Amino acid sequence: MKKYFPAITRAVFFHAGIRATFIGTALVIMLPVCAAAESSDAQADLTGLSIEELLNVEVSTASKFPQKTMDAPASVTIITAADIKIYGYRTLADLLKSVRGMNVAYDRNYNYLGVRGSGRTGDFNSRTLLLVDGCRINDPVYDTAAIGTEFPVDLGLVERVEVVRGPGSSIYGSNAVLGVINVITKRGRDLDGLEASGELASFGTDKERLSYGKHYENGAELLLSVSKYRSTGQDLFFPEFNFPATNNGIARNLDGDRYQRFFGKLAYAGFSLTGSYSSRDKAVPTAAYATEFNDPNLWINDGLAFMALEYYGELGRSWDLSARVFQGRYSYEGIYPYTGAPITLNKDTAQGNWWGTEMKFIGKFEKHQLVAGMEYQDSFRQDQSNFNLAPYTPILDDKRSSKREGLYIQDEITLNRGLLLNAGLRYDHYSTAGATVNPRLGLIWSPVDTTALKFLYGTAFRAPNVYELYYASSGSQKANPVLNSEKISSYEFVVEHSPRQNFRLSADVYSNRISNNINQITDPADGLLVFINAGQVDAHGVEFEVERLWEGGLRLRTSYAWQISREKLTGAELVNSPRHLVKLNSSLPVWGDRLRTGLELQYTGGRKTLAGGIANGHLLANLTLLSEQLTKNLELSATLSNLFGTRYSDPGGQEHVQDLIAQDGRSYRLKLIYHF
Repeated sequence: MKKYFPAITRAVFFHAGIRATFIGTALVIMLPVCAAAESSDAQADLTGLSIEELLNVEVSTASKFPQKTMDAPASVTIITAADIKIYGYRTLADLLKSVRGMNVAYDRNYNYLGVRGSGRTGDFNSRTLLLVDGCRINDPVYDTAAIGTEFPVDLGLVERVEVVRGPGSSIYGSNAVLGVINVITKRGRDLDGLEASGELASFGTDKERLSYGKHYENGAELLLSVSKYRSTGQDLFFPEFNFPATNNGIARNLDGDRYQRFFGKLAYAGFSLTGSYSSRDKAVPTAAYATEFNDPNLWINDGLAFMALEYYGELGRSWDLSARVFQGRYSYEGIYPYTGAPITLNKDTAQGNWWGTEMKFIGKFEKHQLVAGMEYQDSFRQDQSNFNLAPYTPILDDKRSSKREGLYIQDEITLNRGLLLNAGLRYDHYSTAGATVNPRLGLIWSPVDTTALKFLYGTAFRAPNVYELYYASSGSQKANPVLNSEKISSYEFVVEHSPRQNFRLSADVYSNRISNNINQITDPADGLLVFINAGQVDAHGVEFEVERLWEGGLRLRTSYAWQISREKLTGAELVNSPRHLVKLNSSLPVWGDRLRTGLELQYTGGRKTLAGGIANGHLLANLTLLSEQLTKNLELSATLSNLFGTRYSDPGGQEHVQDLIAQDGRSYRLKLIYHF
């Protein structure tokens, strides 16, 4: 799974230990800090805000300090808890499909995110930085940004998702090439008691969640949640295997998916402690990596755990301090059956353990909003292995570790009334890839309070991960320890305007140039697969969005994105890169406050496949009925996905025989939430 190598694959097994010494060390570091203040993440309830109120919500992801969306030096989209409910989103991938300029491809195993025309299948979303409450969760082996069922936080615990487009390395470092996604979780007061949730859905699917949240009189706040998910999946037909010897192309009982999750959050007197654990098992029906078709031995496990202790407080009248220590553990294990007599079972594993610390200072002055900080991460375990089980035959046993350090400073300068200059610079050093410096400049002009014009420039980078650098296997793949970092330069012009109350318009024009692309090729000298820095990609696009709220409660958000991404040398368009994306989200009360409908339409244009074919454009419709006040303390919802049963396919990656992988037809979900 984690490599483009047809004979040997990789996978993950999770072991959930987070050492108690981490908490003790964190407390020793944090407790001497001065007197506590209220946490900066305190936000108003977003579930019933008007468009004007949403425009004035203080987002923290764009600049690492709270600011209005119209003042942020980026194009920002906020998806709220109310959106998650009314449109029936089940995964982070479902949510991101509704965001303008984004598309998602699914290969019956993982979801691959496309951002503004760049969405390479098989890259595990390593060019997007994924945060939970501001804490990085891209793993230290593959840099994966997990957005499917392997994402570690239940969407029922999410207050909002902040999507920041464009390069973000000037304050976040590596992986923030195409954008930054920050999933901000709820507080204990948002639940205010015990909450039980149950779901039934198509394909033998059920899910249960039990959560407790409370805000205590002494100021402490607690949130705890456990959830479990099981899906039998479908029997799937793949015409590439339509032969009697391969069960006439039918993969039976090989689409199953299950996970377990835990999430906890405790806050008191300026301190917050957050912890998460998830373990996900997935059967893979596509016979990926040239494995035996229709063999039940093919499965993978992904595991992720992280813990972060954070302090936020005031340093005098003009300065605030935020400090965090964190630790994480990632694991992946898979069993892959290969043709033989008898069949050879191959086991592929990876393990990543890391810890680190962050500290930032926020200064508030008459004409300046300054943020400066440092980050350190020690990825002390980055192991990869591969071997045949019987007889035991070792193929790969690679053990690595690495470190990264970063220093950054950014200033929001008020030049005069309605004119802001945002300037930032960050220095990063990776023990594997050396040093890099990345700037960001943003000039934001608001001639009136309802209009903002943003002129933006920035650069970003992605350091090569240990898989790309060091994975090697005799006869198939070789390492390349001299890989350089990918880089992007971006220019963008954004207009945001509210012509009248509860009516918002926005338009973006951007141009991106990505150089030193890390691609996997077959070396003609020896026939081995290898990652190299090759080529340059030019991406250009235009995006439009309209959002409107009417007095009767009808809400509409619609967007259009035109985008084109080409290899500069050949002029070829990128794989899985649609030129056109159209989104429409509409919600309407149909029975006072008792019943509301949410309708979602998504058009994705044609996309090129690896084999040079085309995944045809398609239109999907999703419909949700939501009742939050039918009876006291009870919420009910019903969702029909792919309402019209559209037949469509997503491009497959290099690990698949299939150039196109068919997606689900019409499906349903019934959900019940009871508040005790």
